[in-house]
Amino acid sequence: MATSKKANSYIFWILQFLGWGMLISINIGAQLILGADGGIKHVYFLFEGVVFVILGVGLTSWIRLYLKRINFVENQTGKNYVKVFGIYVLVTFLFVVILISCSNLIFASIHGKPLGVSAKIVFVTSVNVSIYVFFWVLAYVAIKSIVRMRRNKIDRLQLEASLKESQLNTLKGQLNPHFMFNSLNNIRGLMLEDVDKSREMLTRLSEMLRYSLNMNKVDAIQISQELETVENYIALSKIQLEDRLHYEHDIDASLLQVKIPPMILQMLVENAIKHGIATQKNGGKIKLIITHNTKEIILQVNNTGTLKTESDSTQIGVDNISKRLELLYGEKANFTLKEVNNEVQAVIKIPVS
Repeated sequence: MATSKKANSYIFWILQFLGWGMLISINIGAQLILGADGGIKHVYFLFEGVVFVILGVGLTSWIRLYLKRINFVENQTGKNYVKVFGIYVLVTFLFVVILISCSNLIFASIHGKPLGVSAKIVFVTSVNVSIYVFFWVLAYVAIKSIVRMRRNKIDRLQLEASLKESQLNTLKGQLNPHFMFNSLNNIRGLMLEDVDKSREMLTRLSEMLRYSLNMNKVDAIQISQELETVENYIALSKIQLEDRLHYEHDIDASLLQVKIPPMILQMLVENAIKHGIATQKNGGKIKLIITHNTKEIILQVNNTGTLKTESDSTQIGVDNISKRLELLYGEKANFTLKEVNNEVQAVIKIPVS
């Protein structure tokens, strides 16, 4: 921030000297080319130009300080407009008086006689200076307003990005606490029957926990890595459901290295088990299908059963998936949940990156 302010200060002073310098250079050049010097020595115009630039830079810098002090760009009230008009009139008056006085002294020093200040000279100088100062104030306020709007836009985008990241971190990588509780209880019961199997299940559960925690740091993961978590989830679910849960998959091997949002396949499978297989006396089958077309990666989970909304269901899983896809892809991704031939089909389509 300090570096940015320092750079802006350098730019301001460079533009100040360039702007006023170019203005007086054009003015002097026009007088010399048009022959309006009337026998006046060219050196006079040089010294007068130096005085003009010093006054222009100095007095408008004073206006700048005053505008910053009253916070005019951010607070453009009627009262502040009156204050700015007052400082504008004062600066114009000082500019004209000092410029004419110095010009007279310089002219007398170079030519040995006074310049002869007439009402015409005062009028023309006053009009020119008032126009220059007016457009300087206008340009300064316009530039500062544009910079302020741009800064506000950047701040807003950064805030939106921060909120988006916060939302995504809240939505992704979350294991259902009920699943965790049930898995631990099932593993505890399994220890009495098969110690080696229970150890394997504890390992799978710890891998899922580690995976879930690590996913807060990334927005995409390879399908092959996501499938490992799905396999662990299925294995842990089978402790309780046993033969009631049958799992199949049909995965395009060319897509294994493609990246997708983490935990999204696991959530599809979790939904299929929780709201499909677990609710049926005889259980059923889950099939995971991963394929693609020219534009989209298609992630599909089919499960035996019917599409129904339980009265006590909060639809957290479905809402989670929908919100994450919206945050990550906007309208480019699609999530559908439908029933086809006594099967529930959950389909996610995400654009090919």
